[in-house]
Amino acid sequence: MNSTNPFESRLATYYDELKWLYYELYGSDKQAFDYFCSMLRKCWHERPDYLKHDLDEAREHVPDWYSGNDILGMMMYSECFGKTLQGVKSHLDYIKECGVNYLHLMPLLDSPEGRSDGGYAVSDFRRVRPDLGTIEDLADLSRECHKSGISVCLDFVMNHTSEDHEWAKRARNGEKEFQDRYFFFDNWEIPNQFERNLPEVFPTTAPGNFTFCPEAGKVVMTTFYPYQWDLNYRNPVVFNDMTENMLFLCNQGVDIIRLDAVPYIWKTLGTNCRNLPQVHTLVRIMRMAAEIVCPGTLLLGEVVMEPSKVVPYFGTVDKPECNMLYNVTTMASTWHTVATQDTRLMKHQLASVFALPKQYVFLNYLRCHDDIGWGLDYDFLRQFQIDEVAHKKFLNDYFKGDFKNSPSRGETYNDAPELGDARMCGTTASLCGLESPDKDSAIRLDIMLHAFLLTQSGIPVLYSGDEIGQLNDYTYHDDPKKAADSRYIHRGAFSWENASKRDDMNTPEGKIFNAVKTLTGLRDALAVFSNSADTWLIETHNDHVLGIGRYYGEKTKKEKMLAFFNFSNDEQVITTSENLAGIFKYSNMITGESFKSPTGKITLEGYGFLWLLAEL
Repeated sequence: MNSTNPFESRLATYYDELKWLYYELYGSDKQAFDYFCSMLRKCWHERPDYLKHDLDEAREHVPDWYSGNDILGMMMYSECFGKTLQGVKSHLDYIKECGVNYLHLMPLLDSPEGRSDGGYAVSDFRRVRPDLGTIEDLADLSRECHKSGISVCLDFVMNHTSEDHEWAKRARNGEKEFQDRYFFFDNWEIPNQFERNLPEVFPTTAPGNFTFCPEAGKVVMTTFYPYQWDLNYRNPVVFNDMTENMLFLCNQGVDIIRLDAVPYIWKTLGTNCRNLPQVHTLVRIMRMAAEIVCPGTLLLGEVVMEPSKVVPYFGTVDKPECNMLYNVTTMASTWHTVATQDTRLMKHQLASVFALPKQYVFLNYLRCHDDIGWGLDYDFLRQFQIDEVAHKKFLNDYFKGDFKNSPSRGETYNDAPELGDARMCGTTASLCGLESPDKDSAIRLDIMLHAFLLTQSGIPVLYSGDEIGQLNDYTYHDDPKKAADSRYIHRGAFSWENASKRDDMNTPEGKIFNAVKTLTGLRDALAVFSNSADTWLIETHNDHVLGIGRYYGEKTKKEKMLAFFNFSNDEQVITTSENLAGIFKYSNMITGESFKSPTGKITLEGYGFLWLLAEL
């Protein structure tokens, strides 16, 4: 196989592994594999020249371009931020003002109104929702983002389609070829066997994993909601066509593909249909497909599970899978620490993260479009006589504002009293207490949490509106299409009126915006925030205060950072063994003032934090 162009050269590099893995999954189906390769070639020919030359070639030469400290993300709903894709484009100046160069556009592909699960029930993978614009608008927005140095991330909902997708319509009409793209059963016998091992994703709002389809007279697998039909990746036609859909989106200028619900995509009777070995094979093939057709593209895996289940989705150094994964455990532990004011679980969790190889890139965040699930390490917490069910109730009561003296204002989602479980919804500001009378404390907590977010290695991602302290939107209760889903409380329209106050330091918006901008500017400028920096926990001898150290060392630049975060609303005094007596010249990174403490003692105000830097 002679290399006549970059595509052929890249295909030749991966061909043997690609074929071996594909044959392993699909029983040496040569016809399906040959089609897969021809599809890759077709997608490469269709890729716009500016993406091939301006992005792909540059990123091939710097494959870890996304792992520095200069990436700042923001996720948003286009309809909330700019009403349409063209509206988002018109506000790129604001996004740049925020220092954002990684823009995650929440689901925007065509989906049926009222039966979309927030856009995660796609009826056409090549068509934008008409109220947001067209696929040409998406390509245009991506091009403008690239001109401004902004990468674009888009969700790829690969586990299922909407029941309104063309494949589903034809399956409903009895066409076996299309029923074979899903999991159809003549009766409930096999579905009931599956159910013995399958957990329920939404036990309250969508119990069970199967739905009867009256038009077809058969039962179809629906892991998430009845209108989301699970795709059968045992069928190579499904994998071929879905991979082509993914590459089509890449060719519209999408730089980061978020693989939604990726652990669920392979189903085997007698298992829980989660994290099966074949999932990793599929993701590895998709990674190779992207590197062959559009090597500037990254895969972001949505794996909302404990660390032991998350890390395998990075693959290995020789056989990588996802480029990036979400640090969901730290996010949940952060809010646990806010409620308990006790950092011991956070220290335990961060110790595991700090021990991972530095080439692993996590996306870190405080809030996102989804709820907060309390999937904490209860084995660790039991040593403190913490009962899982009672603790979850405490956390939810605290963030609803039902617990004594709690300033938080949130709402539960998918409450399942019989399981003692529920998830929490709300914006960062409202969960911090900005709706309560003590706004000063809420602002300090909000800013401290962002400082903690930015201290972590990886890519920090802001949720649109958090940079101005946007509050909960309770108007969703009055909308019949949204009222049943409390996640809409933090999916409200972006307040441009409040954003106009961002330069007024007498307002919460101004205080939060300028603090976050200062913090992100420091992170962008200093090598100590690099993903390759060493990280460790600092003993503070105070369970209310978390301490983190960072060190970056090269011949020409050596930087050491000490960071302390007070999760109590009361003033706290800590003692650290780090030498603060003047051997290293530390300065307060926010004020620029020199910092010394001969005794190693530091006083932090309630919800205060301290960033110290020494250039060695």
